[in-house]
Amino acid sequence: MALSTDTAPENRSSRRRPTGPEDLAGGHWPVVIVGGGQAGLSMSRCLQRQGVDHVVLERAVVAHSWKTYRWDTFCLVTPNWQCQLPDFPYAGEDPHGFMVRDQIVDYLEAYRAFIEPPVVEGVEVTRLARDDRGTYRVTTNAGELTADQVVVATGGYHTPITPPMSQPLPAGITQVQSQDYKSGAQLPPGEVLVVGSGQSGAQIAEDLHLEGRRVHLVVGDAPRVARFYRGRDVTDWLAEMGYYDMPVTEHPRREAVRAQANHYVTGRDGGRDIDLRAHARDGMRLYGLMTDHRDGTLHFNPDLTERLDHADEVSESIKDTIDKYIVQEQLDVPAEERYTPVWRPEAETTELALADTDITSVVWCIGFRQDFRWVDVPVFTGRGAPTHTRGVTSSPGLYFLGLPWQWTWGSGRFSGVGRDAEYLAERIRSQRGLTSTGPRGDVCNVLALGS
Repeated sequence: MALSTDTAPENRSSRRRPTGPEDLAGGHWPVVIVGGGQAGLSMSRCLQRQGVDHVVLERAVVAHSWKTYRWDTFCLVTPNWQCQLPDFPYAGEDPHGFMVRDQIVDYLEAYRAFIEPPVVEGVEVTRLARDDRGTYRVTTNAGELTADQVVVATGGYHTPITPPMSQPLPAGITQVQSQDYKSGAQLPPGEVLVVGSGQSGAQIAEDLHLEGRRVHLVVGDAPRVARFYRGRDVTDWLAEMGYYDMPVTEHPRREAVRAQANHYVTGRDGGRDIDLRAHARDGMRLYGLMTDHRDGTLHFNPDLTERLDHADEVSESIKDTIDKYIVQEQLDVPAEERYTPVWRPEAETTELALADTDITSVVWCIGFRQDFRWVDVPVFTGRGAPTHTRGVTSSPGLYFLGLPWQWTWGSGRFSGVGRDAEYLAERIRSQRGLTSTGPRGDVCNVLALGS
C-alpha cells in the first residue's frame, strides 16, 4: 500500500527527546499528550507544525488497540479515502476499498515513522491533577512529571460492558468480550451466543456464521445502513451532501448523539450490507433484548420484530435523503429498487433454556464505558463523561481528543480526528506561558470531512 510522504516533518523540538520511561520522572513539558493511537499521533503532528514542545505517553505501544483488540477478519467500515491523518492521507491504490487490520497497523506505523513523534511507550498514566499554581501533575508508573497543558487522547471506548444478570452463566460456558475475540477457532466447538448487534456484534456474528457455526444473536437497538445505493457507496453520498461536516451543535439530537450506536455495515470482501434477516433465513437464530438469566434460562423481550423494523427504517430513511439530493442536484445516476425484507419472525422467542441448546460460548458485544477515573480534575458529568466544547474543558489547559462526536461524526475516527487536533493545537499555541521551539509553520493540511 502506497502512503503519502509529500510533506517532511518540521519544527521539531530542540529539547532532548525522551528515549524511555527513565527520562520522564521530574521533568516538565509545555504539553503532555496521553495516548499513542491515531488521536495522540495526530495531536503530536499538529503541535510539531505549531512548534510546540511536547511528549506523548503511551501505556503499551503505538497503535496498541489496533494490534491487540481486533479480530482476524476485521476491516474498516469506512472507505480508505477517509483515512486523513494530518499531512498523511491514504495514497494507496484502493481508495474505495477497506483496509484490513494489518493494513491499518501499517498505516499508523508508517505515520509514526513519518512524523517521528516524541513518544515514550510503556508509560501508564495513573493520575492527572492540577495544583494550586495551575500546573498539571502527571503521575505515571515511571514517576511524576508536570505540564502546562495536557491532551487526553485515549479515545472514548475503555471498559467493555457486561450486563448484570441475576445469576451467573454456567461455569462450562466460555465468555469473551468483543475486544478479545479473534476467530471461531479460539472458542470451543458448539453453538455461540453473540450479545449485541452494533458494528462489532453484527460483524462478529457474521464472521462466525460464515465459518459455519450456529449463531444465536441478541439484537440490540443499533440501526443499519446500506453499503451501496444508486451506484455509489453510501459514505460517498453522505460526504458529498456535507453530512460529515455537520458539527454536533447542529445535529438534531445535539450532544445526545454521542451516545448513539453506530450503524452496522461491513467493508468485508469489498463491502456489503449486513442483513440480519438474510442470516436468520440461513440459520442464524435472532432474539430481542436479553433481560435476565434465571436457573439456566435466558429471558428476552418480545421486541425482535420491532428492532429489525427500526434498523430497516433507518437505512431506508438514509436512502430517502439521498434520493432527494439526487433530484435537487439533477444528477444522472441509475435507479435502484428498495430493500424488501427476506425474513420475518414467525413468533417471538422470550425464553431459551441453555440445556436445550449446544451453546458453549458467549461473545459480549454491547459496547464500552468511558473510564476517566484517573483524571482527578472536575470536568465530568455525573456519569463520568467529560464536559467540553470541541475538546476544550473548563479547566484551563486540559483538552480531550478522539471522543465520539467530539465535534463531527468523524471525531473519533481517521477522517475527523486530524481536524480536531488542528483546532486544539491552535488553542494550545495561543495559551500564555508556552515557549515556541521553532517558527509556527502552516496549519495541518486535513481534508474537511468526517469519518
